[in-house]
Amino acid sequence: MADGDQSAKRVKPGMEDQGNIHAEATTPSYILTRDATDRNTFNEAVWGRVFNHRRDTNRIPIAVAQASCVAHVREAVELANSKQCRVSVRSGGHSWAAWSVRQDAILVDLAELQHMAYDKKTKIVSCSPSATGEQLNDFLKVEGRMFAGGHCPDVGLGGFLLQGGRFPAIVTSFHLLTRPFLQMYNCVYVYPQSMFRTVFQWVIDICPTADPETEIVCLAKRTSDGNDIEIVAGFLSFKPSKEEAEKAMRRVHDSRPAGAKVEIFCEPTDFACQYAGQREEQPTGHRFCSENAYIDNDADDVPGVLEKAFTSLPTQKSFALYFSMNPTSRRPLPDMAHSMQSDHYFALYTIWDDATDDAQCTGWVHDIMKDVQRHSAGSYMGDADFQHRTTRFWSRENGERLRDVRRKWDPEGRICGYLDADDSSGVQGLKNEFEWVDKTDE
Repeated sequence: MADGDQSAKRVKPGMEDQGNIHAEATTPSYILTRDATDRNTFNEAVWGRVFNHRRDTNRIPIAVAQASCVAHVREAVELANSKQCRVSVRSGGHSWAAWSVRQDAILVDLAELQHMAYDKKTKIVSCSPSATGEQLNDFLKVEGRMFAGGHCPDVGLGGFLLQGGRFPAIVTSFHLLTRPFLQMYNCVYVYPQSMFRTVFQWVIDICPTADPETEIVCLAKRTSDGNDIEIVAGFLSFKPSKEEAEKAMRRVHDSRPAGAKVEIFCEPTDFACQYAGQREEQPTGHRFCSENAYIDNDADDVPGVLEKAFTSLPTQKSFALYFSMNPTSRRPLPDMAHSMQSDHYFALYTIWDDATDDAQCTGWVHDIMKDVQRHSAGSYMGDADFQHRTTRFWSRENGERLRDVRRKWDPEGRICGYLDADDSSGVQGLKNEFEWVDKTDE
């Protein structure tokens, strides 16, 4: 948060009445107001569960509602209605731009709203939005079931499923169809940076006919000494037995390019191991800048489009990621808002720990994306920051339908919309079109 008591009471011009919630006897104890709460306590309530330590502390909510039941959520929204202010929602706090922290809004934090139940007959699990993928799969494992949540263990389901509350209401419970739990087997091939194009093209070429129960990725990361970059091709197979996994992965293994520094074939793994790896790759207490793009299927040279991103990582912990989506990307999607996909998904995760490096690191990301976006079909919302770059996130038709749904059920824009450059998207939503917004890095 900004320094000083004066900053802790900052409000936008013309919103002074909206920004004042006084310590009245009718204010519930679970609602912490910025005017009546110790500054350190309020700061912790606002920022304590935000994963990214690169934070815009000029954004100050007027209150934080630490809801532990549905009644608390309802009361927080009713308070926002009476004060004519907006409501933001936090499930896990993992959005890179801290979408839940909004100026002069009431932040409804769902951390204490916790429930989880499994119906053996329907195979449906009911759980709160603050539940993480790791917690949910730990719970489901004893039932022989699983749910494909976020890769990072501490991502809340509300953020994973709704991208930080992109919905005209506050969800207090999800009802999710589970799938049978399968064993996991890992194939990993690590190559020197000099083989980037060869390895990357191999991953692209093998994906369309690879086993459909295998997750295929290619990533670039720095070596442990930081002196070089290595290219990692990873194949995570979900199968009932090792024999079936080896059969499914044999063609991948036999077609691998020669020259790997490390080769692992069908090594057993599990959720605990995968989550631990994600914790190491995306450590807590650091500063992040993430961006992404779906590369157009008609791009002539996908490795060429992404080569600079994969071979010029600015810090030791940063990495670039490629998900090969074909043939899933060629299948018709069900009736849902999500409608952006291509054969090639690319994301940058730039990670550092010193605020003095902010301009260098964010500048590198923005420079990379200025080139990459010319070859993109759009982006995935979860790894985007609408304050710096707008693009397509849905098909035109689906984007308009989503906007109309939000207008119908939340015509006043009570629930915070998308955090764009000046936080003014409201019920209009995002433009859903290609456009670079040049911003001076904070």
